[in-house]
Amino acid sequence: MKIAFTSKGTDWESKMDPRFGRTEYILVYDDEKDEFTHFDNRDIENEAHGAGPKTSQKLFEMEPQVLITGNGPGGNAAQVLEKAGIEIFIGAGEMSVKEAYQSFIDKALKRFN
Repeated sequence: MKIAFTSKGTDWESKMDPRFGRTEYILVYDDEKDEFTHFDNRDIENEAHGAGPKTSQKLFEMEPQVLITGNGPGGNAAQVLEKAGIEIFIGAGEMSVKEAYQSFIDKALKRFN
């Protein structure tokens, strides 16, 4: 399974980014291969509008089954992710990526509706 995280860095110890659309990085962990890939999303800060849908598109290209984030995506981005079949879990904004992953495994994160 591929699990995507909104993060402020590119490894397990990185802090989660509570934002979705303007997250600094999208970090994807493939638990079958035990490896990370990431996308540097910092250029999105220059976008006046549409950050959520643009980040959703990039996330869709990375093909995760799950997204773990802090606050969740906005309406337009949420619709894109829902249509792509990506399950969204929120409440990880104050954690490290590793802590967020463990919280997901322990079913301690809230499913985004």
